[in-house]
Amino acid sequence: MTLPAAENFAMTLTLGGRYAGQQNWAIHGERGTLTARVQTEFGGVLPEVRRVQTSRMHARTLSSLHYAEGDGGRASFETNFDHRAGVVTLRQGRDEAQTPLTVDHHDPVSLLVWLRTLEGQERAEARLTGGKALIQRLADVEVDGQSAYVYFLRPGGAYVYIEQAAPHRLLRLIQPTDFGPIEANLGISAPPRRQSGGKGRRRAG
Repeated sequence: MTLPAAENFAMTLTLGGRYAGQQNWAIHGERGTLTARVQTEFGGVLPEVRRVQTSRMHARTLSSLHYAEGDGGRASFETNFDHRAGVVTLRQGRDEAQTPLTVDHHDPVSLLVWLRTLEGQERAEARLTGGKALIQRLADVEVDGQSAYVYFLRPGGAYVYIEQAAPHRLLRLIQPTDFGPIEANLGISAPPRRQSGGKGRRRAG
């Protein structure tokens, strides 16, 4: 299946039913690649921290070409997949390491985008730099009136809820953390960019 060429949406984070921040997604395609930028603003019952993740992936396979993570400034963690040279380069701070690239890999963001294309597949697996991710489909549920596929990811124990109808949006994510399971639910779509000044921005709630 083909995903939309450009998307902007917001997800509201909760922890134990209490507000814990917001996550904004921006996805666009360009010259055979798809780039997703995910900015998470933790807050509410969690310490106020910003995390920015950027994934550039192959437009057809959605395998990762480059991934970076940080606070919006210089990336604190970065992975580059050079298919021509057959090398994966990992950078964390000033440290750098390389390993052979023999199969396609996903990063934490491209994996979620790729899950949208499974269309109810019972089982799947994906290769990440930290090892193999196993994906298992659970019983379907409804999320805010929308029928959803539910996938359970191991290791990690995350749950991903994908809209069954096109465009197969991410409806809900549940990720275990040291604070407890953080839940992200699809909220109000991010407003389109305006060419001239306008009134205040809408907020997902």
